[in-house]
Amino acid sequence: MEHITLLIGIVIVTALVFDFTNGFHDTANAMATTISTGALGPRTAVAMSAALNLVGAFLSVEVAKTISGGIIDESAGIRPEVIFAGLVGAIVWNLLTWLAGLPSSSSHALFGGLIGATLVSVGTGGVNGDAVIMKVVIPAVAAPFVAGLAALLATRLTYRLARGRDERDTAKGYRAGQIASAALVSLAHGTNDAQKTMGVITLALVTGGVVAPHSDPPLWVIVSAGLAIALGTYLGGWRIIRTMGKGITDIQPPQGFAAQTGAAAVILSSSHLGFALSTTQVCSGAVMGSGLGRKGGVVRWSTAGRMVIAWCLTLPAAALVSGGAALLADQGDWGITAVAVLALAVCGAIWAASRRKPVDHTNVNAPEAAAPGAADAPAAEPAGVVTAALQSVAPPPAGPLAAADAPGPQSHDLAPAAAATS
Repeated sequence: MEHITLLIGIVIVTALVFDFTNGFHDTANAMATTISTGALGPRTAVAMSAALNLVGAFLSVEVAKTISGGIIDESAGIRPEVIFAGLVGAIVWNLLTWLAGLPSSSSHALFGGLIGATLVSVGTGGVNGDAVIMKVVIPAVAAPFVAGLAALLATRLTYRLARGRDERDTAKGYRAGQIASAALVSLAHGTNDAQKTMGVITLALVTGGVVAPHSDPPLWVIVSAGLAIALGTYLGGWRIIRTMGKGITDIQPPQGFAAQTGAAAVILSSSHLGFALSTTQVCSGAVMGSGLGRKGGVVRWSTAGRMVIAWCLTLPAAALVSGGAALLADQGDWGITAVAVLALAVCGAIWAASRRKPVDHTNVNAPEAAAPGAADAPAAEPAGVVTAALQSVAPPPAGPLAAADAPGPQSHDLAPAAAATS
């Protein structure tokens, strides 16, 4: 590390800051449903997720190699300031969507930032278009549908297997299953998202001549990236946890177990194949699938629609911010300093805005209407067209099973810890 210049050091620190925001932005992916149903208390859930994210960071480097030698051509004249500008765009977008409580993709924010900065500073020759299509765009489109279908089928199967059983008899089993599946999602998240920061740092080291092209991330890079994402995860992205756990559908323990298991399977498979998948899209798709899979369940399509819009905007928005940052950074040392000062000012303003309507572990399970200044509670939204169509084919159950399957406060009867925090 003795040959690392000041600029590369700044890039490394900025990459770890992005990793930190990635951690608290994506805590909801693993723990929103577990916290929502009361299977684990909020603080215990984020602590477990943080530890497993750290462990997951050491399990694979395939995604890191996709970043450091895949979507960006490291031999096309990529300089450390280009990477710095890309990271700034990703961080700003992460914080904006966190403020709005939208579970957008940290991964796509990073890709968009790197692509936008590279296009401005180097041109189209610096971006490997085939890799972007095959390993970013196609997985981004397919992943929510695959995870949603898997969760829908798993939810239907789970309720069918438990049909006729007293809900209290199965509550402990579902609680244990949720904890195990949430742990698996956290581990999978570490194998996928922590590696993206490893890949960016390795790319910076390659552009600075510190390591050879196509090298695996050094051990100190793996350790620092794992620790950064674990710390961010432990702090908890409570706003997004609320949206994922309460805003999309009313999740009961069987649904939470099915959604998390399906999401973990998709994420681990993508990590093995080197696909830099959006874990946010996978987990959000799985939650929606679990809502459709339960008879009588309601998916709040207005919330889902906002999420999809954010997904579509993430790549171009992060690219636009990073492109502007790259234009400024290309002016020399004063430009890089200006980018850093502007980024700090924007991040500080976002943080100050978030303090006006705080969401934390004490009110994360409260309805949105209970939060200071919030609008109508999401539970007031009627069923959407898709939900209504599914219910016409598979009507909500009547009789003894209705209480177990119907959305509403009975899920809180199984979740005293959740009710206590709301």
